[in-house]
Amino acid sequence: MHATPRGRYDFPPAIPLDARPDVRSPIRFLFWLIRSYGWVVPAMTLAASSWLIPAALTPWLLGRAIDAGVARGDATATLGWLALLLAVIAVGVTGGILFHTFAVRMWLLGIYGIQRRVSRHAVHLGHVLNRRVPTGEVLSVSSSDSDQFGATIESFGHVIAAAVSFVLASALMLSTSPSLGALVLVATPVLLLASTPVLRPLTRAQSAERTESSSLTSLASDIATGLRILRGIGGERTFARNYERQSQKVRALGVRLGTWQAVVEATSILLSGLLLVALVHLGSLSLLDGDLSVGELISFFGYAVFLTSPMQTFFDFAQKWVQGLVAAQKTLAFLGSEVPWAPSGAPLGPDPVLHDEVSGVTVQPGRMLGVVSADPDVTAALADRLGRYLPDGAPDAPDEEDLTGRARRLARRERIAARARRAAEDAELAARPWGVTADGVDYASLDVADLRRRVVVSHTGASLFSGTLQTAVDPWGTHSREQAERALLAAAAEDIYESLPGGWQGRIDEKGRGLSGGQRQRLVLARALVQDPDVLVLVEPTSAVDAHTEARIAVRLAGHRRGRTTVVVTASPLLLRHCDDISLLVDGREVARGTHDELHDHPDYRRVITRGMEH
Repeated sequence: MHATPRGRYDFPPAIPLDARPDVRSPIRFLFWLIRSYGWVVPAMTLAASSWLIPAALTPWLLGRAIDAGVARGDATATLGWLALLLAVIAVGVTGGILFHTFAVRMWLLGIYGIQRRVSRHAVHLGHVLNRRVPTGEVLSVSSSDSDQFGATIESFGHVIAAAVSFVLASALMLSTSPSLGALVLVATPVLLLASTPVLRPLTRAQSAERTESSSLTSLASDIATGLRILRGIGGERTFARNYERQSQKVRALGVRLGTWQAVVEATSILLSGLLLVALVHLGSLSLLDGDLSVGELISFFGYAVFLTSPMQTFFDFAQKWVQGLVAAQKTLAFLGSEVPWAPSGAPLGPDPVLHDEVSGVTVQPGRMLGVVSADPDVTAALADRLGRYLPDGAPDAPDEEDLTGRARRLARRERIAARARRAAEDAELAARPWGVTADGVDYASLDVADLRRRVVVSHTGASLFSGTLQTAVDPWGTHSREQAERALLAAAAEDIYESLPGGWQGRIDEKGRGLSGGQRQRLVLARALVQDPDVLVLVEPTSAVDAHTEARIAVRLAGHRRGRTTVVVTASPLLLRHCDDISLLVDGREVARGTHDELHDHPDYRRVITRGMEH
C-alpha cells in the first residue's frame, strides 16, 4: 500500500490497465488473472502450504512421541518430539495468519482491479456499450463477478497447498504402512472422479442464475431511471409485476443452484467420511495383526482425520472454479468487446470545413448553422455522423419473458448471435469511409479521441451525474469559475444556481432527479458550452423549456458562440432567427439554404417551423 497526500492508504492496482486480458476462453482469462497478481498469488500459496503441511506432519510427530513415551519409556525423546510438534504447530499458525492476510489482499486487489478495468473499458466503448452487453451485465461484472474472482483464486492457491500436504501425508503413510498409503493414493482420485457428474448440472444452474440476475439488475435500473415517467403514465403496476415475475424466476434458479451446491457439499462429506472409516478400520486390523504400533495407529487416525480437509478443499475448489468460469464467461462478453474503430489517426485541422456526403450539408467554420427537417431521425443521424457516432443498431432477439425451456435457450442464443452480428457490422462500418470530411479528409482517417475533443455533440439523451452544481457544469474540473458562470448564464440556467442551497456546492441527484426537465436540459447545455469546442453540435437544446426561456437562450447562445462553429438541430424559430445559415433537409438531403428570413416563404420550411411554434 502507499500513502496518499491526505494520509489515507490505498492498494496499488494489481492489474495494470494497459495489460490486455486473455479473452480467448474463460480458463485462459482466469489464468491471465492469476498471473496478473504478480507475487501475491505465489505468496498466498506458499503461506497456505506452510499452514497445511504442519497439519500433515502433526499426526506423524504425535505418533513418534507416543511410541517414544509408551513403548520405550524414553522421556527425553518424548520431550524432544513434543518440542518439535509445538514448533511445527507454531509454523502452521503463522502460515495460517499469512495465508488469510495475503488472501484478503489478493481479494481486494482483484475487486479494485476488475472494477477499474470495467470502468475504463466502458468509457472506451462509450455509446456502443449498450450495443455490446446489457447494462445489468456490466453492473454484475463490476460487482458480483469481481468478488467471485477473488473467491476462485483464493481456492486455487488453497487447493495447491492442499495437494502438497496431501502428497506429504500419503508419503508418510506409505513409509509407515505401504498398503494403507497405497489405498489412499488410489482411492482419493477415484472418489474425486466419481463426484464429477454433479459438477455439470452445478455449472448449468450457476450460469442460468447469473444470467437472470443480471437481467433483474437491468430491469431494476430501468425502473429506477424512469420512475417519474412511470408514475406519470400509470405504468408502475405493470413494471412492478414484471419485476416480481423476474425476481421470482431468479429466486427459483437460486433455490436450484443452492440445491446442487448442497449436493456437492454432501458428496464431499460422504466420500471423505467413507475414506475416514476405511482407514480407521484397516488401521485397527493392522494393529491387531501386529503390523502397526500404538503410536503408528494414532498417527493413522490423525491422517484419516486430516485427509478429510484436503478432500473437502478439492470439492470446494471444484465448486469455486465452476463459479469462476461462469463469471469469466460473462466478463469476457464485456471485456472482449472491441471498440469498432482505430484509436489513432491524423488530428483534426484548425477551423475545419465539415461536409456530410449523405445529406449534402456543409458546415462553414466560425458560423452558426441551423439544420431543419420534418423527420427528427434524419437530423439526429446527421448529428451522430458529425460526431462520428455509430447509428442505432437493430434490436435484440425477442423478449424471453413468456418463453420457457428450449424456446428460451434458443432466444438467448439468438440474442448473443445478434450482438455478435452487430459488433461485426459496427467494425465493418467503422472501417469504411465515414462519409463526413473535414477539409476534404474523411473522418475514418482522423484520430477519434482528438475528433471527440474538437467536435462535441450534445443531445437530449445526455445524462447528469450526482454531485455538486459545479461538477455538473464542469465535471472535468478544468475550467475557471468565471468560465463556468459564463456557460451557466449562456444556458439561462442561473435560476438553478440561485435555487440550490450552497450555490455552486449545492447537491444534484443522479440523472438530475429533483430538477425539472427544462432545468436538466439547460444544465446539459451549460456543460457543453463550458468546453468551448471548435465545433459544437446541439440537438434540440430547448425542447423542454418555455418560450420566454427559449428566447433568452437563443440570444445568449448566439453571443456566446459568436465566431465559433456551431450546428443547431432544431425546429424552433426563436433559435433559427439567430443562426447565420439554415440548411433545410427534405428526405435526408439539403434542398435549400439561407437565413430565416430568406427561407420563410419556403413551403417545407414553413411547415416544419409551424410545428416548432406549436411546441
